[in-house]
Amino acid sequence: TRIRLVKATINEATGYGPVFEEQPVETIYPEESPEAKIIMSCRARASPPVTYKWLKDDMEIELNAEGRHYSLVGGNLVISNPTRTEHVGKYSCLASNKYGTVISREASVQFGYLDLFSSEERESVYVKEGQGAVLLCAPPPHYPAELSFRWILNEFPTFISLDKRRFISQITGNLYISKVESSDSGNYSCIASSPSISKSVFSNYIPLVPLAERPVRKYPADLKVKFPDTTALVGQNITLECFALGNPVPEIRWKKLDGLLPPNHEVRMAGAHLNLYNVQFEDGGTYQCEAVNVRGKDYHTARVSVEAFPEWVEHISSTEKDLSSDYTMSCIPSGKPKPHIRWLKNGELLDRKEMRFSSLTFDDSGMYQCIAENRHGIIYANAELRVFACAPTFEHYPVKRVLAAKNGRVVIECRPKAAPKPTFSWSKDTELISNSTRVFIWEDGSLEILNVTRADEGRYTCFAENDRGKANSTGSLLVTDSTKITLAPSNSDVKVGENAWMQCAASHDTSLDITFIWSLDGRVIDLHKDSQHYERSLNGSSNGELLIKNAQLKHAGRYTCTAQTPIDNVTASAHLVVRGPPGAPGGVRVVNKTHKSVTLQWSRGADNHSPISKYTIQYRDSFSKDVWKNATTSPADVEGNEEMATVVDLFPWTEYEFRVIATNTLGTGEPSSPSHKDRTLEAIPVVAPSDVGGGGGTSRELTITWTPVQPQYYYGPNFGYIVAFKPEDEKHWSLVTVADPEAKRYVHKDASLPPSTKFNVKVKAFNRQGEGPFSLTAAIYSAQDAPSEAPKGVVARALSATDVIVSWLPLSQSNIDGYQVKYWRNHEDSEGGAQRLTVSGRENHTKLEGLRADSNYLIEVRGYNSAGYGPASQHLQIHTKKPPPSKAPLITGKKLKGNTINIAWEHVQPLANESSINGYKVLYRQQGQSSGTLYTTSKQFIDLPLHADGIYVVEVRAHSEGGDGAVAQIQVTGNRRIQPFTSFTFTFPFIHNNAG
Repeated sequence: TRIRLVKATINEATGYGPVFEEQPVETIYPEESPEAKIIMSCRARASPPVTYKWLKDDMEIELNAEGRHYSLVGGNLVISNPTRTEHVGKYSCLASNKYGTVISREASVQFGYLDLFSSEERESVYVKEGQGAVLLCAPPPHYPAELSFRWILNEFPTFISLDKRRFISQITGNLYISKVESSDSGNYSCIASSPSISKSVFSNYIPLVPLAERPVRKYPADLKVKFPDTTALVGQNITLECFALGNPVPEIRWKKLDGLLPPNHEVRMAGAHLNLYNVQFEDGGTYQCEAVNVRGKDYHTARVSVEAFPEWVEHISSTEKDLSSDYTMSCIPSGKPKPHIRWLKNGELLDRKEMRFSSLTFDDSGMYQCIAENRHGIIYANAELRVFACAPTFEHYPVKRVLAAKNGRVVIECRPKAAPKPTFSWSKDTELISNSTRVFIWEDGSLEILNVTRADEGRYTCFAENDRGKANSTGSLLVTDSTKITLAPSNSDVKVGENAWMQCAASHDTSLDITFIWSLDGRVIDLHKDSQHYERSLNGSSNGELLIKNAQLKHAGRYTCTAQTPIDNVTASAHLVVRGPPGAPGGVRVVNKTHKSVTLQWSRGADNHSPISKYTIQYRDSFSKDVWKNATTSPADVEGNEEMATVVDLFPWTEYEFRVIATNTLGTGEPSSPSHKDRTLEAIPVVAPSDVGGGGGTSRELTITWTPVQPQYYYGPNFGYIVAFKPEDEKHWSLVTVADPEAKRYVHKDASLPPSTKFNVKVKAFNRQGEGPFSLTAAIYSAQDAPSEAPKGVVARALSATDVIVSWLPLSQSNIDGYQVKYWRNHEDSEGGAQRLTVSGRENHTKLEGLRADSNYLIEVRGYNSAGYGPASQHLQIHTKKPPPSKAPLITGKKLKGNTINIAWEHVQPLANESSINGYKVLYRQQGQSSGTLYTTSKQFIDLPLHADGIYVVEVRAHSEGGDGAVAQIQVTGNRRIQPFTSFTFTFPFIHNNAG
């Protein structure tokens, strides 16, 4: 009975052990979750169905026990009303049926939380403008460790935008400002967010108070965010952080000290983040970030180590094995560090390092698990081993009909199911077969025949027998003509871009189909995918000619034609040589350097069957913005047999990369990889500042200006300027050092400095190596003195309620650039709130507009030039006129008189605080136009000419010394019956004329 039970194969029809379809996963339960339960998943398929158990920390869970919160739904474990003290731990699921037990992977349950920030008030941060600032986030206690950070300014949701000047570390949450500006003033709050539990909390506000400093000082780059030694896993994405304080804002540069930055890198966040995507082992090494500004540089290095989660190189799978046979279960994992392996049988740990069975018994059947683990994780491989015994049977694998090519080799398989392993014998037709030099029975029962002839055709029977019975199965062998190459490919030699033909033809048995397969250096050519370059001849089924179109260097090599039928194949090969431009030279490196030259060495690349005639050397530097330029070399022409050359005419103390390009008669090849960046030696500056000039400024100052030297001409560190100046009639030069390489001016202050004195000035550059040449000498003048006299004869006249004209006698001094007129209301305004108006030195009068009506004003005038303002004139007092009438005239009549129209109005009576009326102004204009004919009159009516057509507007207003009063309007329609007439009109609105 026992034997009969195990005869079945491991398939779903006859039953099988548990196979997991769903296993528990790592779970973080938010402590504030409204759903008061945790579900750990487990589902396995099996026949018969499985029963489930659960373990917590390797101890079986007592399900449905009172007060334990555990229950089973299907295979899933449900934890109701979970608590941190009782339910944190590692959980695994056991699935069992009669064939055995498997245990799931372990999954932990943790409780996620994010506490509130401390309620303590945050202290204000005071920072001088131009200095850097760090605002500490100090996130509250939380789990898990991963948080994301943002900062708000003053109010939600005004988030701080990140740029080259501002950075938020996603490690600490701190906000860094490399150079504080006045606009940074405000209240800052850190927002910490936990993506695992979807919760965010805000810190108390931190006031940032920038302190004004004039001039703003410059500070060297100072790295404050530095990435630590980092371990990454293969396939993972990681981010390295670096950020520096400094003024000007530093630039962040990244490099890998033991090689090039990986191709899968990306620099983001204005240089503060180096992202490495899909990390591989070769990406490990020492990384450096460098922060640079004109005042200095700072750098930081740390290692990136790459390790790996366990993965299966080879693992166990379910199998049936013969009783008493030998069997070894093989599990080979990869990973870094190297994983260690454990074995389980039916969920129980086995005290064995390897699973070798020398003579299988039925007790060895069961569910086996191989577990590989390192510090990064754990993987499981599950399999069922079933040991069986049965008499031979050919039910599933009978002996087949087989075709064989004449003179070829054939194997007729014999694969009965049997356990223990049977003995085999063969017969042909009615004759028993025995081993010979041409016929051989293999250990697994297969029959091999060499040098097949027509006489080998016939019926073949395989006999199999073991201690449980015997069986046989019969097949047949049919012999066909062998396939032969009748036209083999021949060697060919072409240039890049030309076509090449590879011929191939074969004879074969006509009852069989034939196909031709082409391969290049052992790799089969996909004619469909690479149809751009390969095409097969369709000239008959026995012809396999291959056309190689527009041959490229990659198409050179050994071409093999395989003529293949269902029963045999034959091959023939030939070589294709493709001549073309040279390959890229390799190993370009700097072997010697001076301040203006470097010597390069390289190794020659492939000449691609055409000798290299010359090399071209190219360079790029930090100033060329990734543009490669041809270098000047010594000798000027680098011959094709050279592997070394000197590049000349370089700039001192400049970082360069070089590459080499080879050329032959067939063209120019691809450039080499760039050399490592290398800096030429330092040298004394040779370029002097240009556009030296200056002059002017505040009294007792000499202002000297120049255009700074471009950075590529610094030629060394510690770059600055030496400024020389002297009065024109003296011999001795005064020298001053300016250490800022970006400086554009120097102001020399001296209380004894004579005004408007001619000075000779010149400027030169210096660096650590020495001083360069002086610029051309320029003549400039020291600042003039401010005017010493106050304007006299200041008079003013009120034009209206709002306008006053002021005039004065011009100053006799020659150094007057202009005049300032200051005015304010006496008693009502303070002098500090006075309004000011400036006029050119060529003028001695101006109009003050927009004044208050009926008000006393004080006026003063003073001269000024580039050195400052002179003394003020005596205060002049003037009273503006009363305002014009606020009431508009009331129009009382409109009468036609032939070709004229009479408009009449009532007299306007001004109020007590308004100017008395001098008369009336009447503007007669076409509707839609702003100008027309202006009349003035002292009467209360006027006769106006009537036009032939159109609509006209008549505007009437009172006129006073305070200005024009409110306006009254009336429309007039033209009379088409009157004859046109000619009139002369003034078209200047509100200009006084003498019309009555």
